[in-house]
Amino acid sequence: MEPWSFLFIGLIAGIFSGLFGIGGATITIPALVCMFKFNQHQAQGTMLAAMAFPITLLAALKYHQQGYVNIPAAVMIAAGFVGGGVVGAASACMLPGLVLKRIFGCVLLLLAGQLIFSK
Repeated sequence: MEPWSFLFIGLIAGIFSGLFGIGGATITIPALVCMFKFNQHQAQGTMLAAMAFPITLLAALKYHQQGYVNIPAAVMIAAGFVGGGVVGAASACMLPGLVLKRIFGCVLLLLAGQLIFSK
């Protein structure tokens, strides 16, 4: 695995994240699974590690500079993420990789359908 390939995936995910608020899970995880043959657990764990505080902070600061960040809402969402992240990670680690991969795919399909067919 070439380090430059991972850098490219990160660049694409960063562009999508900045443009649409997505990128980490929707770009990086499928790329790691399909292109780099990571298993679902490795892909999710690697993505979570890569998305740690410094990466999201820079994008959020850009939005904040334009007045697009609701600080009280962000703080409460972050608090929920702390508990939810621990519960979700523990649950994911108990599932077989194939089951986790299929659930992830179904979630992406449902989200895509909602975005495509809603007004």
